[in-house]
Amino acid sequence: MGLNRRHFLSAGAALLAAPRVAFAGAGGERRFVFIIQRGAADGLNTVIPYAEPAYAGLRGALAIDPEAAFKLDAMFALHPALPGIGELYRARQASFFHALASPYRDRSHFDGQNVLETGGAAPFALKDGWMNRLAAMLPRGAPGDHAAIAFAPTLPMALRGSVDVASYASSALAQPNDDLLLRAGQLYAQDAQLHALWAAALDARRMADGAGAAAARRQNPAELGRMAAGFLARADGPRIAMIETNGWDTHSGQNNRLATQLGNLDQLVGGLRAGLGEGAGNAWRQSAILVATEFGRTVAVNGTGGTDHGTGAAAMLIGGAVEGGRVVADWPGLAPASLLDGRDLQPTLALDTLIAQTCAELFGLDPERTARALFPNGTRGKPLGRLLRSAAG
Repeated sequence: MGLNRRHFLSAGAALLAAPRVAFAGAGGERRFVFIIQRGAADGLNTVIPYAEPAYAGLRGALAIDPEAAFKLDAMFALHPALPGIGELYRARQASFFHALASPYRDRSHFDGQNVLETGGAAPFALKDGWMNRLAAMLPRGAPGDHAAIAFAPTLPMALRGSVDVASYASSALAQPNDDLLLRAGQLYAQDAQLHALWAAALDARRMADGAGAAAARRQNPAELGRMAAGFLARADGPRIAMIETNGWDTHSGQNNRLATQLGNLDQLVGGLRAGLGEGAGNAWRQSAILVATEFGRTVAVNGTGGTDHGTGAAAMLIGGAVEGGRVVADWPGLAPASLLDGRDLQPTLALDTLIAQTCAELFGLDPERTARALFPNGTRGKPLGRLLRSAAG
């Protein structure tokens, strides 16, 4: 780290208003979780450049007191609402990446999220998602198995594509009894398409029951994390997951809102950590969680105690498989001449590179082939050094 520039078949139910989860099955022991922060999370108040001379003045009342934050190094600190993730950093199981962005340079959430999820260089340039293309690169299970499963009422764009995807959506309604399920199965038995969809739905329901699906009906991020971990930790479970979190668009009253969002994220990661670390297999040791957003927020505070849509952002890589304990940033500075369009943190690292490199290292894939498959029209950003421990480590 330098201190200067030289650094996703609905089960027929509505899902709760908590984050939504999508899974993809793959061979091997390693697990990958992508947590998307929809709404443009403020990286400057998540991974705080407290030693940056211009930070406090530009942020004003939004500036985070470094004495209340978790010091990462001589330049950066972590928001105080992230104590669990801070402890993972201390245990060298978390790294942070700052001043990075996807290729998108405008400020539309809809378009920015499309670029992030498809892996395209421009909005709607690609019709499938990079996670679906990643699933296509991984070993498949037994014939008839679904390569991906989405726990959501609609499939996130990142998991859409040619690879067959099942889905599971938990319901707050009373659960159907076994007799009803048997009769429905008999009704669909002679229909090739509906029978396959029904079978996939029952498989997802069975797996969810084992993972504690009732937790998904509670708006508790830690319980959701543990439920997601229950899917991932199973020997016959998925190996890729997507968790969708919303509410990061902090145009006003940012301090309290961001603290709440980050606290929920900390609990979600804690739930994943607890669930994956249970049992003899300890799947946590083989897991990597990537947290990222579509773009960042403006450097300066606006007139309503918030920040507006920006560009450069921060990302997190967390897990027992992570070679952590570092902040990676080609820091551009916050002086007026260093800002993008005079208002945004200038991106100096590529989010595409972070995603592709993480996936290649985690699953033992060829780096160049992985980058081309996930981001076919992308340019190669600066290498980020080794991100993960070896599979045997």
